[in-house]
Amino acid sequence: MLYYLYEYLTAHGIHVPGMNLFKYISFRAAMAVLFSLIIAMAYGKKIINYLRKKQMGELVRDLGLEGQKQKEGTPTMGGLIIILATIIPVLLFTRITNIYIVLLIISVLWMGAIGFLDDYLKKVKKNKDGLSGKFKVIGQVGLGLIVGVTMYFHPDIEVKRKYADSTVVNRNNVEQNFMEDEKIPVSTVPFTKNNEFDYSGILFWMDDAEAHEWAWIVFIPIVIFIVTAVSNGANITDGIDGLAAGTSVVILLTLAFFAYVSGNIIFADYLNIMFLPHMGETTIFALALVGAVIGFFWYNTYPAQVFMGDTGSLMLGGVIAVLAIILRKELLIPVLCGVFLIELLSVILQVWVFKYRKRKYGLEYAQNNRLFKMSPLHHHYQKEGFHESKIVNRMVILGVMLAIICLITLKTR
Repeated sequence: MLYYLYEYLTAHGIHVPGMNLFKYISFRAAMAVLFSLIIAMAYGKKIINYLRKKQMGELVRDLGLEGQKQKEGTPTMGGLIIILATIIPVLLFTRITNIYIVLLIISVLWMGAIGFLDDYLKKVKKNKDGLSGKFKVIGQVGLGLIVGVTMYFHPDIEVKRKYADSTVVNRNNVEQNFMEDEKIPVSTVPFTKNNEFDYSGILFWMDDAEAHEWAWIVFIPIVIFIVTAVSNGANITDGIDGLAAGTSVVILLTLAFFAYVSGNIIFADYLNIMFLPHMGETTIFALALVGAVIGFFWYNTYPAQVFMGDTGSLMLGGVIAVLAIILRKELLIPVLCGVFLIELLSVILQVWVFKYRKRKYGLEYAQNNRLFKMSPLHHHYQKEGFHESKIVNRMVILGVMLAIICLITLKTR
């Protein structure tokens, strides 16, 4: 809104001291992260007290974990803090008609609503199972379908790729090194030809023109799978104080950096990466979300005063997936979101190995010879005697290492 106010004042020749700063993405991004952090920290306590008053406390199953029962009654649905602290700065400081911002706002509200409904059924309606897993998946698939169709068919979503043999002749006109805007289903993959992966290449039996026309039948299902997998991975990771929030901050900071360099033609030229027109605005969104999660993290560190619940974890995972997809970095997700991945895989492997051993050796053997002492993986380490804070700190450090690997790929081309 403030950006449009700046445009209006400029168009009418009205000079307001300092208003000129709003034309800079870097200034608006800095203001967004500051505002979101202040909102989360200032109003977080009020929301926590309200949730406690409404008896939205966590019901803890006895899993035999140290310190587990002390968490009984801790308010959940704290994801509302993150959503509120993200949406307000985004509306204030971004160009909200930007198609990428529209997609991201839809993602926050869509996944936040699914998570909220799940938490509401558990806490208010006393339905211990919450929202059926089937309906959660339908919601995730629905968001993936919206994102996939929009990314493929929307006229404002295009890329500019560099000429293979381009050299900088005039630093003031680096656009000469880029091809015309293209509507192609392409993503970034290091160590491949031109460091790009074209989804139409999967349809190898078709000629190039036909493959590009029908690439949506490959691209959209992959987008749906990514949104579903990452949102579930974040949901599973949210099992101990600060883990989902801490790892998400690292991921979001990395994506914010990718958004800034991909949306700036000078940096895109220097780093030899594809230029994504209109992408710079997503830097503001990503940093607003970073500030909101850090503000929530203030109350979520051990011992937590609030849990984000599915309202926060499903939303965070879904938004991270959508951010990666619109940035054409979705194929880096297994590395960037490596903590989410190993947490999700630990659950899948635990179930698969248990069923296999039960079928082959019997129930008693399977129960006494589990792959992990408990899944997800963070509970396994709790069973091993590690304190929650140590597990979180080390997972965050692992997340930082994985983020650095992703950043290194900018120069391996």
